[in-house]
Amino acid sequence: MIFRALLLLIPIAFSLPGQDRPAGFRITFSKDVRSEATTGRVYVAISKTDRREPRSQIGRTGTPFFGTDVEDLKPGEAVIIDDQLGSPVAHLKDLPAGDYYVQACLNVYTKFARSDGHTVWMHMDQWEGQRWVRSPGNGYSDVHKIRWDPTAAGEHHSIEINHTNPPIPFPEDTAMVKRFRIQSKLLTAFWGHPIWIGATVLLPRGYDEHPSASYPVIYKQGHFSTRSPYRHGPGSEWMSDDFPRMLAVTIQHPTPYFDDSYAVNSANNGPYGDAIHQELMPEIERRFRAIPESWARVLTGGSTGGWEAAALQIFYPDVYGGAWIFAPDPLDFRNVEGINVYEDENAYYKLHDWRKVPTPNTRVPSTGEIVLTSRQRNHYELVHGTKGRSGQQLDIWSAVFGPVGDDGYFKPLFDKLTGKIDPTVAEYWREHYDLRHYLKQNWKTVGKSLVGKLHFFAGRRDQFYLNIGVEHMQDFLESTRDPHYAGTFSYGGRGGHGWSPFKSRGELLRLMAAHVQRNAPPGKASRTWRY
Repeated sequence: MIFRALLLLIPIAFSLPGQDRPAGFRITFSKDVRSEATTGRVYVAISKTDRREPRSQIGRTGTPFFGTDVEDLKPGEAVIIDDQLGSPVAHLKDLPAGDYYVQACLNVYTKFARSDGHTVWMHMDQWEGQRWVRSPGNGYSDVHKIRWDPTAAGEHHSIEINHTNPPIPFPEDTAMVKRFRIQSKLLTAFWGHPIWIGATVLLPRGYDEHPSASYPVIYKQGHFSTRSPYRHGPGSEWMSDDFPRMLAVTIQHPTPYFDDSYAVNSANNGPYGDAIHQELMPEIERRFRAIPESWARVLTGGSTGGWEAAALQIFYPDVYGGAWIFAPDPLDFRNVEGINVYEDENAYYKLHDWRKVPTPNTRVPSTGEIVLTSRQRNHYELVHGTKGRSGQQLDIWSAVFGPVGDDGYFKPLFDKLTGKIDPTVAEYWREHYDLRHYLKQNWKTVGKSLVGKLHFFAGRRDQFYLNIGVEHMQDFLESTRDPHYAGTFSYGGRGGHGWSPFKSRGELLRLMAAHVQRNAPPGKASRTWRY
């Protein structure tokens, strides 16, 4: 009985014929997980504690993990992980000897035969927001305790992936929160595979009691989530007697690259901007009595959602009536989490005469201490996935902002291993998605539709240096004439990522509602939604 118990705790360790190979792991998946040959990526996570599963401890500064691509891997067929790149420990040979808890995972890829003629293999989001750790249909193993010896050349610990993540049920509606999703014809045609987009809608108090009322809409942008856009329980501002009656909407638009498309058309993701505005928004307005006019549509969001709020207002200036933009992703590519896309030769270091200094990526707002360098951050992404399939931040920027490569995946801004920047890709970024540059080039034509609509908020100590892009945007917008932009910029001197000057979200919502009422055309500011 003791022997059987040990077999459950300790995967078999054995030596391969080639003793010159480093110590590592021999990973298989059972036919109960996948009965067919599978293309995707296999990982092993290694932790010091089993308080949580090792796979759930993976993070930017989390537990070590390693990965390798697989193609047509059959059930029971082994894949070896021993000398592949890892993060935050770069190589298994550098993992100190000791006792560890280990777990293997399988991320399943889907074949996409795109309309642009390219065929790619990527992870199809299952409405989990591109999180391979929990994505339905992906596999994972039991947690095993092992004794690790990096000097035991050729010794590979055997782990079987024998469990499958369950489906994620679509959330049920409540009295005030409604959800739906539709298959996008435009995106399905582009990807050659069914692609779904959706919306979560928070109704105002009294919605059912006022069937003749139509409402302005707050479009709250951000990462994938089906939760209610705002708190609306008893005692919340949303339910108070004097609170503005509006619809609050979040949209769900994950892509095979990320949990969010950035809401614009792009060469690698496809026509998400068209799908949102031609397919999803009309359905929202039809189902929920939204006022289908620009003055009644306002935007807000932070970080990814901040960039989206800015981009949608700028690229669709006559569709939306104003944007309140918090800690947006880079509005100007002279600082992309520390990287100057246009001037740096390498994404991983700066050259200062004779000195080569690592490019910082993440800092602590209170002290300025560097948490991650650009090299560390990008190698973390590379372990998640090659060819931009990490589902992480820098890769989605390349997918949205960059051109398609010869292999059908995005053409990278820089080499993920070495950091060397491709200036031709940098130029593509500038001409297509540098929002400050776009406004500078097109202000004479779009400026008149943006007067009074752009409002930016940033902490001066943003963890990811995103305040710098906001400052560059301010330099340009403050210089505009005929017309002057007539918007606002607000900064928190010691504020980090997500800083806000508002004491509550209700304060911001009231401000947006007042803006809507103030800018409604004469005769169109219906009081039916102001009960």
